[in-house]
Amino acid sequence: PFEDMAFSGKMDLRCLSEDYYSPDVLSDDDAMLDSREVGGAPMASFPLPAVDDIDTFTSEVTNLVKPNHGTTTLGFIFEGGVIIAVDSRASMGPYISSQTVKKVIEINPFLLGTMAGGAADCQFWQRNLGVQCRLFELKHKRRITVGAASKLLANTLFSYRGMGLSMGTMVAGWDPDGPALYYVDSEAQRIKGKRFSVGSGSLFAYGVLDTGYKWDMSVEEACELGRRAIYHATFRDAYSGGTVSVYHVTENGWRKVSGDDVGDLHYHYYPEGNPTTQVVDPLDV
Repeated sequence: PFEDMAFSGKMDLRCLSEDYYSPDVLSDDDAMLDSREVGGAPMASFPLPAVDDIDTFTSEVTNLVKPNHGTTTLGFIFEGGVIIAVDSRASMGPYISSQTVKKVIEINPFLLGTMAGGAADCQFWQRNLGVQCRLFELKHKRRITVGAASKLLANTLFSYRGMGLSMGTMVAGWDPDGPALYYVDSEAQRIKGKRFSVGSGSLFAYGVLDTGYKWDMSVEEACELGRRAIYHATFRDAYSGGTVSVYHVTENGWRKVSGDDVGDLHYHYYPEGNPTTQVVDPLDV
């Protein structure tokens, strides 16, 4: 609590001089946000580039110095709630900087966010989202919905498009309408869905997730599916690894189910060795 208080005290909460949204065309998710809140966090007070189009003026040179990011995160809704599963490896190009990154941001007791892209960007703006959600609760005396929280994040990121942010996040939680899952990225794209995987290993995770997904899974089956999907992604994707963390969100809030090292999971799933390696007798060739 003290960290949150200190963090919120540093935030620049001045309003934008001009709003980019139209208060007359609010979606259902916006309906519970007033005109000040729907714009998301206000722009920071640092000077902006003196150019006509800040969205594209650095696009030609940014890719020359931008390191490759790698991770695997996934989330899906099933009959028993929402499952979030992530790896823990942080990398900058070929350099592995950490194997113990916490890629699930605990926004509040009923909301979780995931990290994919720039670690600093994701951590800062999802902590910022936590501040906005808390201010909403204090003002309106009710918990913010998952849709409204994701809208706040998307509207905040809209203000920073073209400024070098790298984010591909999921916002998951439980509100009066039940479980909800949204994908939000640094281009302010916001998509509601039931299954998402984000990161360099997401293609491998999708293969396992789509094959094993069922709506009426038990909690144990759902947790195992998320764990197995992340493990297989770390096996095939060099930028993913570390530990597999699994979270379960219900109407009573979220809880962390497990955190397993991918090396231990490898020998759990394949006790006899590498599933893709076959020893061939030279005389048989």
